Parts: sequence; structure tokens; C-alpha cells
Amino acid sequence: MSQQFPALFKPLQLRHKSLRNRIVFGAHTANMAEQGLPGERHRGYYEERARGGAAMIVVEPMPVHRTAVLTRGNFRHSSDAVIPHFRKVTDAVHDHGAVICHQLYHVGQHGDFDNSYEPSWSPSGLPSFHDSDGSHAMTEAEIEEIIESFVAAARRAKQSGFDGVELFAAYNAIIDQFWLPFNNRRDDRWGGSFDNRMRFSRTIMERIRKMAGEDFIIGLAVNMDPEVKVSQTIEQLQEIVAWHDQRQLMDYVTCGTGSYFSFGGIIPSVFFADKLGAPHAEALKQVVKHARVQCEAHIRTPENANQVVASGQADMVSIVRGQIADPHLANKARDGRPEDVRPCLSCNQMCWGRRYRDYWISCLINPSAGREFEWGGDRFTPAASPKTVLVVGGGVAGLEAARVAAERGHRVTLVEASGRLGGQFRLAGLQPRRHQIIDFLDWYERQLGKLQVTVRLNAPMDASEVKAFGADAVIVATGSLPDGKGFQRTLPEFDALPGIGRGNVWSAEDVMGRAARLGKRILVLDETANWKGGGTALYLAEAGHDVTIVTPAAAVMAEMARTNADVLLRSRLRQLGVTIVAEAALREWHGDGATIFSFGGPDRRIAADSLVIAATNVPEAAIATELGLPAIGDAVAARTAVMAIYEGRKLAMGL
Repeated sequence: MSQQFPALFKPLQLRHKSLRNRIVFGAHTANMAEQGLPGERHRGYYEERARGGAAMIVVEPMPVHRTAVLTRGNFRHSSDAVIPHFRKVTDAVHDHGAVICHQLYHVGQHGDFDNSYEPSWSPSGLPSFHDSDGSHAMTEAEIEEIIESFVAAARRAKQSGFDGVELFAAYNAIIDQFWLPFNNRRDDRWGGSFDNRMRFSRTIMERIRKMAGEDFIIGLAVNMDPEVKVSQTIEQLQEIVAWHDQRQLMDYVTCGTGSYFSFGGIIPSVFFADKLGAPHAEALKQVVKHARVQCEAHIRTPENANQVVASGQADMVSIVRGQIADPHLANKARDGRPEDVRPCLSCNQMCWGRRYRDYWISCLINPSAGREFEWGGDRFTPAASPKTVLVVGGGVAGLEAARVAAERGHRVTLVEASGRLGGQFRLAGLQPRRHQIIDFLDWYERQLGKLQVTVRLNAPMDASEVKAFGADAVIVATGSLPDGKGFQRTLPEFDALPGIGRGNVWSAEDVMGRAARLGKRILVLDETANWKGGGTALYLAEAGHDVTIVTPAAAVMAEMARTNADVLLRSRLRQLGVTIVAEAALREWHGDGATIFSFGGPDRRIAADSLVIAATNVPEAAIATELGLPAIGDAVAARTAVMAIYEGRKLAMGL
């Protein structure tokens, strides 16, 4: 074992269990249940993180009651039918030496009728903060019903082989709704005084302990959202946690960030600092005498995790997205190989982004996430007959194909026409706040070097050269290019933007590749409503240009609303004085400005020195077409990096 992260790999006693290190794969909604039951997708997902070295895994929340169902991938509530299915998950995790707990939740007034078909129950009947629904103020009998539902869910967890449970009292769910005066306006024994507001959580925890016995972990998940006035201050949270700790009601407490009031901080995007939750964990550690304290929220790397533990800010750390991106993060850190950890991008596109759309989650840079049971985890079977493989194109599709093919024992050569690897993803990494993409591309270069992949830069190939190379297998990953036409979906009758030939027009790729010669006033046509347009506009505004964005979408970055980055990006654009024109398109470009029409409104003209177009590209597919070869990524159809990496891995796994 390496001594690079000594604090992180010191065992920790947690009630009756000894954790082999301080790295936890914390609770998050993987949304993978099928008809309410955990299946092979669940088992493979959690088992891979246990195999990868996580000390403890907290399985995604179980809704404890019919009014608590929140997603279509939630587990079946109030039913012993889940027990034998969960036993397969807990057995698999235990086989790899990890402790496993189960989070239990009810989000109170913030429920989802579309999935539960029940009214949302809450302490005082306040409205939801994620839709326009109101909630039902519980009677005392209904409060008792919810308490017993938590205890029953804990019983099932114990019978399923879980080592404990984690109670969800975070982000303004039902437990912390009882704690907060804003949510709890009751005048009976469940509201009013501090002790009365603690009665709900205390009763749940005391009854679970009585039911489960001493050899059962009880955790408590809390949060801090200091910028929201009605949420608790850190001093108030310290008082709440200390009150529970004095009564030894929980074995550990974990503190996240954000809330239903301010959702962006729950799963921090690139606009948030690393180690976001560390100060809050440190504050809680100052007031507890019995419970362990876990830090969460943007603890992305082993270096950050070790620092949090070594400095005494927390006893353990929850790394969720980091272990979705690389399920073997813990083992790689233990072995002194942090440079081999596939670095999370904080992009949220396939983890929270798929959960936002109510799908099971995955990962942009690790397409094996959620497919472990099909693909054999984040590991690769050696090829039965090693081949010489030529990969044409060094964007992320080609990089992933080359890496996986080499991992399987093939002899790989990758050729790239430009002088750098990464393709358009490298340009994306040059946008403000997105340097994590460059870190990821650096990781690829290190991995290809270790795998002895031959990389040739500034080496364009045509079809005859590819054929003459004589490889056993060729993978075409030649990417895509801007079409130069400015096609708009709003005006499909025009193949090209009227007036585009008048000049002073550049693509987003030209801008980020430093090829554009721009004037002071810039009009950005944001046809894609994602990072391509929004991130390029941010880059231009930070460089001092006067920027106006026109998008047919309801908002800039509308396609990325599922990532939690959209609101903060728009806020930053406004701070920089950018003019945002949504639900609009360009009628014509005049060379020194454009005629814009808003949907349902009159045309108007905006003066601009330069037009920058962020639009869907066209495939560079000549080699694949001429030689009839398999293509991946944008060479098939212009899309995002998600599809490119997925297709690169899938094709290389089949060689």
C-alpha cells in the first residue's frame, strides 16, 4: 500500500463495523429499479464500486411510504418483496469487503404526484418548491404512520443484509421540514419549541434502534444552504446535530450543500469550488462527541479527500461522481496511482442529467456506469486474438477506442490530423470554468502512453493511406466540422442563413480555436442552446467583447438545464453585461448587424461587427464512406461527447 494518502487509508470504526478506509460511495438516486425492485443493473453498479475499494456504500434512497415516491426508478415501498432482491446486492458488496447501508427518505411537501399518484404530506401544508403543487398538512395519526413507515423500511433493510440505514434529513425533506420553523408551523407537540420540532426525528431514530438492536448503523444526512434565509444557519444546524449526538441517536452525520430552495448546490457544477462541503463538516465535527462526521459536496479527488480527513475537517468523505466516473478510484489511490484515476468533469450531463429526465444514471466519461452487468464492469476482457488496430482521429471517440483496444491487448496506432489530441472537446475545455475537460484529455494521453499506443500527430490520412497501412482493424473517428451555412431549425425552408455570404461570420470552433478575427460587438447565434453557444459567449464576454446572444430556445443553455449549470451560466452572462434574446432567430445577416425576429413579435435590427454561430456540425465521413469502414462519434452524426465516448468504448470492446 502506498503512503501517498495516509489519512485516507487509515481504518475507521463505525459502530460495529471497521471501515477499511475513509472513502464512501454516498447515497444518490441511481434510479435503476425495475418495477420497483433492484435488479442486475443495481447489483453490478454497486458491486463495481465495492470491488474498486470504497469502504462503505450507501444505496440510493428507499421511499418509505406511498406519499414518498419521487421517481419512476424508485424502489417498491412498504413491501417485503424487495428483501431477496436487495440481498443479492448486499451479498455482492460484502464479498468485496465493503460495508453497505441504505438511505431512507420522504421529501415531504416536495413530492411528485406524477410518480406517486398521492398528495404530498408535510408538517404544515406548504407548497412544493419543484412544481406548483401544494401539500397536505399531516394529522397526528398520519405523522405516526410516517414514523412507522421509516421503522418498517429499516426493518426490511436489516433483513436484506444492510449494515445500517441513513435517514434523509437534507435539502428540505420531511425530517428537516419538522426541524425548520419556516416549514413547521404546527402548534401541537410536533411544533413550536425546539424539543417539539426534534420529536419527529428523535422518535424515528429511537424506534429504529429498538427494532434493529445495537449491531446496526444509523446515519443522518443533513445539509447547509447558507444563502437561503429560511434555511438553517450553521449555528442552528450545529445545535440540531449536537442535540441528536448528546442522545447518541446516530452513528454518523453527513453534510451536503444546496437544497430544494436553491437546487444548484446539491450536485455542484463547474461553477462551484472544490471541497464545497468541507467547512460545514468541520463545523459539525466541533460539536459532536459520539458520531462520526462525513464530508460531501464536490470532493472530487483523492488529494482533496485526504486533505479533508488529514486536516480534521471530517472523519470520512463521500465521493459520488468521482466514483461514478472511476469506480476504482479508491484502489488506485491506495496503490499510489492517483494519476490513473479518470477525473470527474463535474458536468452532470449523465448522472444528475439522466436522473433529471427520470432515467437510470450513467456517466459521460465512463459509459460502463449502469452497464456493469452487461459490460463486465469498468474492466476489459483480453482479446482472444490480438490485432493491429488503426484509429483515425484523436477526438474523444478515437481516444476511447484506442485506449480500450489497447487495454484488451491489441496493438494500436492512433493518427490525428492536428497537433493536439482531443478534437472539439479540447475546444470546449478552453471555455471558462471547464478546465476539467483538459485534465481529462491529459489523463487520456497518460493512459495511451502507459498502454504503448503509437500516437502520430499532424498526420492526416486519406482513404488510400488508410488502406495502405494494412491494419487488421480500422476505426474511423474523424469527427465533424461546422457546415458554414448557419442553418436554423426555426427557418427550415432556408438551407443557409440569408446574408451569410456578406462576411464577418465565424463558427464557435473558430472562436475557441483562436482562428476568428473579431470586432468589438459580437452577435452569437446560439442554435444549440447548450455549452457550445453559452460557453463561447461567456468566453467572449470575459475577454471584453460586447455580446448579444440570440437563441430559439426559451433560455440560453436550455438543453443543459438538466446539469444545474444553466442558471449560474446565465447569471454570469448577465453580470458581464451580455444581452440575452431568447425565443428568437435571425431573419438575415447584413455584414454589420442582423435582423432578428422574436416569436410572435416584430422584427428588429441589432448592430454587430461579427457573427458567431454555434450550430450542429456535419460529419467528416469521407474515409468511412469510401472504404466502408466502421465509424464512431461525430463521423457518424454530429452529437455530443457522451455518444462519442460510448461508441468508442463499445466498438473497441467488440474487436
